[in-house]
Order: sequence, then structure tokens, then C-alpha cells
Amino acid sequence: MLKRLTRHPRFLAAMAWLLGLYIALIHRTTRWTLVGDAALETMRARPGTIVLSFWHERITLGPRPWLDIIRHIPELRPKRPQVLVSRHRDGVFIGNVVARFDLDTVHGSTSRGGSQALRTMLRILRAGGVVAITPDGPRGPRRVAAPGVGQLAAVSGAMVLPYAGITTRHIRLHSWDQMVVPLPFSRGLMLLHPMFTVPPHAAEAGRAAVEAALTEACEAVDAWAAAIRAGGSGEAELAAVRAIARRAPPAFPDRGSAGAAPPAAFSGDAA
Repeated sequence: MLKRLTRHPRFLAAMAWLLGLYIALIHRTTRWTLVGDAALETMRARPGTIVLSFWHERITLGPRPWLDIIRHIPELRPKRPQVLVSRHRDGVFIGNVVARFDLDTVHGSTSRGGSQALRTMLRILRAGGVVAITPDGPRGPRRVAAPGVGQLAAVSGAMVLPYAGITTRHIRLHSWDQMVVPLPFSRGLMLLHPMFTVPPHAAEAGRAAVEAALTEACEAVDAWAAAIRAGGSGEAELAAVRAIARRAPPAFPDRGSAGAAPPAAFSGDAA
């Protein structure tokens, strides 16, 4: 009986409303620090197609950077990021949550509908839109990017923005992704990794670059939060975060390099 209740559409809609309300509370009660001047300058110079990317474990913090970005770059305000979510009821649930933050959803997953979802997202990007992907979602492995993000970036030519955030007060769930659940009335740090484009022939290298950038960003902001929780100032860790944000974008192999075959079609599924 209880299992059927928790799967009922009305129950899930109510829970999505409550979770969205909670995330909004987190946004308003957290003292945020945004680090990512280089990424912001890139978007000011080229306010076009963008692939937002973050690990599934940070999905509760996923909407936050866009709110900061459109505050700094008003030209991007009319764009509503399209978030890739699974066709499973969990994906529908997430879609109902993110709708509160002016985000729309594209349905697809690594198991069903992924190739079609990638084509839909490619059309969005070619029209000048913004999409958001959790490359290890919806079921992992944790912090392993699926091929879809590299293929999408390579075919679209869009700028890729990997990012990660953390709050000093949070809990981690015992889920496959060790999801972070932020707690209110804390300090928060959001790192925008330097943006980059993926050449058409370097889809796999692009996938690896996204994976490396996201993991590095998560480890850097987590080190800052751990230092604060341990009673430190976090200044050294914050300096390390700022150094990452100023770094040059990754370089990609030349067209003639081994393993740099062009993605003639979407051969994999979206994350």
C-alpha cells in the first residue's frame, strides 16, 4: 500500500513541489561565493550555445549557477536551459523540481531514448539554446561520463561549461552517486570551470575532458568545505579553486591523431 502511494502521480507531484521549495530555501539562506571570472568573460564574449555539465551527485545544486550567470550576463536571461532527464518516473520527478527555476526538460537516458534525446538537444543548440547534462546519470557509474556529452559537444560546436558546487553544511546520501543534500544557513561555493569547445573529430577526448574537469571541480570545492568544517579559514583551498577557474582550457588532439575519428552519428546514448 505504501509503495503504491509513493508512486502515485499526485504524491510525486507534491514531493517535487516540496523539494523545489526546499532547494529555493537553500539558495536564499546560503552565503554564496561564485568563482569563475574566465567562464563569465567567455559567455559575455560569446553568449550563444552552451552545454552546462555537472555530476549527478550535485543535482540539488544544479540550478544555482544559471541564476548567477543570468544576473551577471542579462543577455542570457531569455534562454531557458533544457535539462536532460531519464524517461523513468525519477526523471519526471526531477523535471517537476527544476521547473521552479525556469528550466525545461528533455527526456532520454543511457538505456532508453538516449540517441533521440541527443538529436533533440542538438537541435536546441543549433537554434542558439542552452542544455544541461549530468554525464554520469541516471544510474552511473559515479563520476564516469557517458559518450553522449562528448558527442553532443563535438557535433554542435557549443561551449561546454563544467561546474560544481558545495555548501559547508550538507549530508551525503547512501546512493550510487553519494548525492549531496545541502542544508540551509551555511556558506556555499560554486566553481565554473574554464569553458571549452570540442573539435568535431575529438568526441572521445571531449568526453574525457568533461569527466576530468567535473571531478577536479568537485574535489576542489569539497576540500574548501572540509577545511571550513574543520575550523579553518578555507583561504588556501579557495585560492586553489580560483587557480582552477583561471586555467587555460584543455587542448585537443589534431585531426590526424590516433583515436580522433569523427562521430559520424550519435553512436551512444545520453547520460
